[in-house]
This record gives sequence, C-alpha cells and structure tokens, in this order.
Amino acid sequence: MAVERVGVYPGTFDPITKGHSDIILRATKLVDRLIIGVARNAGKGPLFSIDERVQIVRDEVEALNGQAVRVEVRPFDNLLMDFVVGCGAKIIIRGLRAVSDFEYEFQMAGMNARLNNEIETVFLMAADRYQFIASRFVKEIGLLGGDVRHFVSARVAERLESRFARARIGEPAG
Repeated sequence: MAVERVGVYPGTFDPITKGHSDIILRATKLVDRLIIGVARNAGKGPLFSIDERVQIVRDEVEALNGQAVRVEVRPFDNLLMDFVVGCGAKIIIRGLRAVSDFEYEFQMAGMNARLNNEIETVFLMAADRYQFIASRFVKEIGLLGGDVRHFVSARVAERLESRFARARIGEPAG
C-alpha cells in the first residue's frame, strides 16, 4: 500500500483570494490530502479573526467542489514545521507571484529544511491572471470603497464590504 502524500498550504488568508484558491486546486493534484493551515499571525494585524478566516477558507474550499483529495482547514499558532509534523505531512506548498516572493520563500524554505530536512517545500507559480493579487492590496482597495470582486469570490467580497461598511460607521469590526 502506498504512503499517503499529505501536504500543508500555510498562510494568513486575510482574506483568501482567487490566487489562493487557484493554488489550492493545483496543490490537490500533487497530494492525496491537503491541509490548509490558517496562521494566527497577530503580528500582521489581520482584518478577520482566526475563527473568521478559518470559516471563510472552509466556505471557499467547499465551493471549489469535486476534489478527488481531502482538503482540511485548520488554524495554527505554532512553528510551521511543528504544525506540518503534527499533521503528518511531508510537503509544504507555497505559492509564488513574483521574484520578490521567491527571495523570501527561498530563505524560508532553507530555514525550514534546517529545522527538519524530511519536509520538502514545493513552489507553485501563480497563474498569470493572479500574479498581481495580494491580500493586503485587496483590503486596501476594499477599505477605500473599490470593487474587490475581480480578486476574491463574491462570498469573500460580501464579507469585506460588510466589514468595511461597519468600520466606516464606527461599529466594532468583530
């Protein structure tokens, strides 16, 4: 019997974009089971809470439908390598948009390899139509009242619009 190939696709997903969804779909072709690790990453000052981001990602994965592999979504707030080992994974999936992403990801992959050389990092290039999408730009466009539906699903756009509308009238974000 073949060993199950388990991969982890980590990120803050604040919010999940069409680029993230594309990487998820493509990663499912490489592994038998994909675990999307939603990082707490309070240092980045996320717009959505960890629970909200996990639910948003779960909703997006459910909408992708018909996957031959199992996809799970789990929050994490520990060292990525510890999370990966705890998931029983041997592969980390990372998406790359540009050369600037590669420099950072290359360093991170090297550090992770030093921590555990049994875990491989696999880089997937963003599809051409998604190479420019970054969650931070999506949030900035949304905050300023711009249409973000080119970059995120309609479900995510509605959540962003609601969050920013509440912020404009002074209601609490959560």
